[in-house]
Amino acid sequence: MQCKLPLCSMAIIMLSWATAYADAPTRFSDDLSGDWDGLRTYLLDKGIEFRVGYTSETASNLQGGDEELWRYADQWRFATTLDLQKLLGLDQAQFKIVVTDRNGRSLSADANLHTLESVQEIYGRGQTWRWTQFWYDQSYLNGMLDWKFGRMSEDDDFAAFGCEFQNLTFCDSPPGNLAGSHWYNAPVSEWGTRLKLSATGLGYVQFGAFEVNPSYLLTKYALDLGDPPGATGALLPLEVGWLPTFGNRLNGSYKFGAWYNTSKAPDVVENTNGQPVALAGGQPLMHRGQYGAYVNFLQRLTNPSSPDSQQGLSVFLNATFADRRTTILDNQIAAGLLYIGPLASRPADELGFSLGRTHVNSRVADVEIQQNAAGLVPVGVQGSEYAGELFYNLHAARWLNLRPNIQYVRQPGGVAQNIDDVILGLRLSISF
Repeated sequence: MQCKLPLCSMAIIMLSWATAYADAPTRFSDDLSGDWDGLRTYLLDKGIEFRVGYTSETASNLQGGDEELWRYADQWRFATTLDLQKLLGLDQAQFKIVVTDRNGRSLSADANLHTLESVQEIYGRGQTWRWTQFWYDQSYLNGMLDWKFGRMSEDDDFAAFGCEFQNLTFCDSPPGNLAGSHWYNAPVSEWGTRLKLSATGLGYVQFGAFEVNPSYLLTKYALDLGDPPGATGALLPLEVGWLPTFGNRLNGSYKFGAWYNTSKAPDVVENTNGQPVALAGGQPLMHRGQYGAYVNFLQRLTNPSSPDSQQGLSVFLNATFADRRTTILDNQIAAGLLYIGPLASRPADELGFSLGRTHVNSRVADVEIQQNAAGLVPVGVQGSEYAGELFYNLHAARWLNLRPNIQYVRQPGGVAQNIDDVILGLRLSISF
């Protein structure tokens, strides 16, 4: 295929740089800018660590949508971690600051792909600068008890899941994909706290409390560390994690969680008289509280070559269920395989494959059927959207990853009449 994307030329330049930096590993050799002539090592020894990361996602629709386009979105991440033991003598304490900057455009929106989940997960929540983390963490009893408070996102700790894939169905904390009106994944942050109790060799239990405030989503408050007006309640998540090891270093992570939002929220269908708002009009019925539950399983299936190696095959499963009274998307299930080092000659490369389903609340679909039967403006009746993604991550340099992927979305928007989407994507990640 002809290279028509601006990232192609950028990738060629990066690959040429990779050869120049292929020296023996040093303390900061995983970063493009290196050790800054020893300054970074000096600061780290004093308790100050700086990290800068860049990620871009380019996507083009080979099929589906109103017209064939390509779109590019990116994110800069600036992080500082302070070891307060070294700096101030506070035992087992740290402070972290993260600022992010998002830019670009969405293929899902511009090409009108009709998808429920974005084909560029890095796009969204405003293309702007944001405070993403600003928190203090204190451990006690050699890490058995850990307390964190400040500005943070729920996905830092609860239903936490990696972002190996470009389709949002398979990326980050799944509750944020279904209940985004009150569960805010990064880059959005809110004031909150988390208390975690761990048992060595067994797992952990943790509880959190976060302010629910739609103003956090607004661009004008993106760099405001205060408490903007508009708070509606508190999000209270609870998670139990089991961290077993089977056989010879076959590590697993099994998370079981639930949440409750104390805010009031409108019914997705009914008005105050118990009739569909879309047909009868009126004011929506208000409910006090929203809730949901999730499981997240990640299990290594093959033994790594050494105790420190990340190589091997792993399998994952995410299943999330949200309140059917107040959420349009009421459940999502995703499963897949991740294989680090699929080729003996490329031990740091990664291969990933995943399948997922996002389901539209059947109460919403029932009203759509009634709308069509009443002869109103016809609408597509929504059911489930199915997505699949295959990627290969080329670890081109210690600081550079190139991840081409192909996505297939069946029944975009959950509507059977919509043309299936075929998306060609490329993610580029650089650690500076």
